[in-house]
Amino acid sequence: MTVPQTDSALGEMLFDAQAIADRVRDLGARISRDYAGTIPMLVGVLNAAAPFLADLSRAVTIPAEFDVISVTKFRGEQGIRFEKDTAHSVEGRHVVLVEDTIDTGLTMGYVVKTLRARQPASLAFCVLLDRPHRRIGEVTIEYKGFDAPDVYVVGYGLDYEGRYRELPALYAHGALAQ
Repeated sequence: MTVPQTDSALGEMLFDAQAIADRVRDLGARISRDYAGTIPMLVGVLNAAAPFLADLSRAVTIPAEFDVISVTKFRGEQGIRFEKDTAHSVEGRHVVLVEDTIDTGLTMGYVVKTLRARQPASLAFCVLLDRPHRRIGEVTIEYKGFDAPDVYVVGYGLDYEGRYRELPALYAHGALAQ
């Protein structure tokens, strides 16, 4: 798929489709090695992580299951809630939480705390884009795709006002990148 050249909102390409595919394959290999002999549960955070979760699940070479959650954030940790919870129990399971981007860490800190309270055998965090310069909360990332610059990113599941999720690469959103 090519990017429409007439869309002036798209800025610089940050990571092309091949770089993303290579990194996802590497992450899948690491997860496969780390969870050999188990059946990990990959839990993706909707909506933006859906393409990443799908590609990652195909890159994992051991039996694995996946599920999804949806989280809404409004006004700090007290305003975070699950819009959609896992369909299956995580108790006693090896869970890999799959997210598109980690910024402040507050939302994912809440999600990790909530999932840990459900007593999984283990809980690891896999993120496509990390913004460590924006971190406020403490979140340990076991599997990281890329460090992201301090720009608004679209493509590969990430959107701006519902647009650009379908792009196979990651771009700075031109209007918001300045």
